Amino acid sequence: MPTHKTIIMVSVISLLLLYFFTCRTTSSQDSSAPNVPSCDADGTAYRQRLVAVGDLHGDIDNAKRVLQMAQIIGGDSKWVAGTDILVQTGDIVDRGAHADDIYRLIQSLRGQAASEGGKVVSILGNHEVMNAIGDWRYVTKDDIARFGGTKARQHALSAEGWLGQEWLANYSITALVPISSHPSSPTFSFTHGSLRPSYANLTPYPAAINNLGHSLLTKALTPPMAPPYPPNPYSGLPKGTTHEETDLYAEGGPLWWRGLAEREEVQVCEWAKELKQKIGARRIIGGHTPNFEKIVARCNASVIIIDTGISSAYGGVLSALEIIYTLTAVDRRGRDHSQDPFLFSTGSESMAGLKGRFIEREEVHAIYEKSRKWLALEEREVVLD
Repeated sequence: MPTHKTIIMVSVISLLLLYFFTCRTTSSQDSSAPNVPSCDADGTAYRQRLVAVGDLHGDIDNAKRVLQMAQIIGGDSKWVAGTDILVQTGDIVDRGAHADDIYRLIQSLRGQAASEGGKVVSILGNHEVMNAIGDWRYVTKDDIARFGGTKARQHALSAEGWLGQEWLANYSITALVPISSHPSSPTFSFTHGSLRPSYANLTPYPAAINNLGHSLLTKALTPPMAPPYPPNPYSGLPKGTTHEETDLYAEGGPLWWRGLAEREEVQVCEWAKELKQKIGARRIIGGHTPNFEKIVARCNASVIIIDTGISSAYGGVLSALEIIYTLTAVDRRGRDHSQDPFLFSTGSESMAGLKGRFIEREEVHAIYEKSRKWLALEEREVVLD
């Protein structure tokens, strides 16, 4: 007959085994986050968190609510996310009255994040470029008033103004964001619209697209800028726009195309596979096409569309995408102590001395006001030398 001590030992071992196997289970189906263990056990050598937020369209209150629920800012709107990465996928402007406040908030967070080893990545949306070229159809009267009138707003957007300078210095059409500094680290592609596999200037990625975007934006923001439409006639793209720059802003370009969000799943998965091979990204993430109920993950989360109509102009759900990346030593002998998260400022130096076999774990979540849903969970073994 088993002793009381034996029963206790068996129970403890059973619980440990249950915890271990539960932590190793992977699933791409939505489930409530509290039901899944976090598995932050000893042996985690590195951890990096990335948060991405979609279209905000002039709603500063909802923008702050989203950043707070994603634990990027505190109640005082200051950065509290340490070494996290924040990506915003464009369309901050239009439809709402407080785009200026959101741009200044992001501008402030960029500096705060950098001082703590974090990073803010800003993407241009089609509405940023529309405003740059004088297409003000979706600009509200309150927005213009907050800038101090039409002339003052146009100056702020110009290459001589605070917002135009911010766009030119810190915003791009697309971004390839690494989650760590080691060469085999996963990278994530961010664009406002959808990347098209047959787009002529897709590669070298992201430089080809971003060089065109910066050139077009510079032409648009250099005074004298196009008079705003309405009430003036639409001027179109700025003088001197090249054929390649025109294609960038066309319906099939990365600012406007919706193919990855709207086409049939089989076709999207074929495109995703082709894109991932061409640009070297593990996941392709964008906004632009709203689903007012949830973040949409397609093709095992190879494609993720994060526009949920956050602005009160749409009335969609508040949401943010979260990716948590960890490396855990397979052979923990001599390597079971925690390390600092990957710091972009130190580049490859952050990996100094880290060698051996590791389990790379990538958790992808959709964060909402009252829930946190799993979109993907992947593990693989990697070797660092």
